[in-house]
Amino acid sequence: MILFDGRIYDSSEQNRLLDELKDKIPSVLQRETLSPGIIIDAVDHLREDLLQGKFDELLESLPKEMVESYKVQAVTLLSKEHLWMKVKTELGTSEEYVTDKIEGFSSIRVKKVPIGVIFHISAGNMDFLPAYSLAEGLLTGNINILKLPSADNGLSLKLIMQFIEYRPELTDYIYVFDTSSSDIQGMRKMAELSNAISVWGSDMAIEAVRNLAPTGVKLIEWGQKLGFCYLSDPDNVEGLDKQLENLAEHIATTKQLLCSSCQVIYLDTDDMDKVRLFAESFKPYLEKAVGANLSTEIGIRARDTLTSYTQRLTGYLGQEEESDDVIRGRGMSLIIKDDNKLELSPMMCNVLIKPLPSKDLTKALYEGRYYLQTAGLICPDARRKELTELLMRAGLVRVTRAGHMSAYFPGEAHDGEYALDRYVRIVNIEEG
Repeated sequence: MILFDGRIYDSSEQNRLLDELKDKIPSVLQRETLSPGIIIDAVDHLREDLLQGKFDELLESLPKEMVESYKVQAVTLLSKEHLWMKVKTELGTSEEYVTDKIEGFSSIRVKKVPIGVIFHISAGNMDFLPAYSLAEGLLTGNINILKLPSADNGLSLKLIMQFIEYRPELTDYIYVFDTSSSDIQGMRKMAELSNAISVWGSDMAIEAVRNLAPTGVKLIEWGQKLGFCYLSDPDNVEGLDKQLENLAEHIATTKQLLCSSCQVIYLDTDDMDKVRLFAESFKPYLEKAVGANLSTEIGIRARDTLTSYTQRLTGYLGQEEESDDVIRGRGMSLIIKDDNKLELSPMMCNVLIKPLPSKDLTKALYEGRYYLQTAGLICPDARRKELTELLMRAGLVRVTRAGHMSAYFPGEAHDGEYALDRYVRIVNIEEG
């Protein structure tokens, strides 16, 4: 399905509508810039309807506990106050200003304006991501073309249609297509209409977009990242039991499917006996968390079970090295390895456990520098500042408590950058 001019069309209309959009974009650009207040009002309206249960039927495919968690977050994160704070934080002062006069030179007026047209290629590993990405494009006044991920269940389109229902002024700034990633011709036509392409996804997805992007288009890449937990000096960690419980809960609830999820637990040691002892001690925490977070939805449980067994079968077929020492439990496993490579785990509560002395930390993480994002840190309070600084120098852009690795913090950047700042351009106008 396609959303165009606020109406739904069949996917077979794609080529005709893209040709029509090419003619339409210049007339939309000629209008005054879209005010962020319009989209903020629409999102706040969506928040109120969400909290009052208007969308409960649309959210039935999601686990009930997840829906409740989203509603709790929506109270603050979708409020007008928070969204205005986001605009101020990420764009700084959006008001234009004139530089000081320097003898022999003209002063200039500096203004931030929309980049123009953004083509959003969204990933399907996070609920609401397509609608969120599009909302960021709207907040910066851009025209937005959104390609839905193949895994989208129709929720994104329905939420986006609500934006238009609340504020019809947004109609000409929103175009949504359910184009397949294999439709290279269709995606290239969308790219050719754009000033920038915002792409979320794997290395393969980003490389494919690079190949189809026209010369000169701005690529805004939100690529695959790998999160890990770093545990140092556990014997001196206050409240270690609770922190390990929180880490296990994080792994069990995210199923390690997010960029910020814990793929590897590193121990600040080169003693493999200590690594194995930790894995054995962590097993009951993870097993308990997995059991407490089993979905009551039969379809979701079947999917998770199938994914887990597929990963295990892959290991039997030789992808998992024979030397791996695996501690298995109900619905989970801990895979002990003697290398310190940052890598993707089998996911679905199958965690890698590895040694990594702090003296080797920057060397080991340099090899995975393109994938660094979040580290959950468990250590004595006296060492937290030291180890946080070390992780930052190694390339991490988020350092959290272990149980908060996938939490959102108001005002935080994404992958070390503010999205809104990437969706605008700076114009200089000579004043004389």
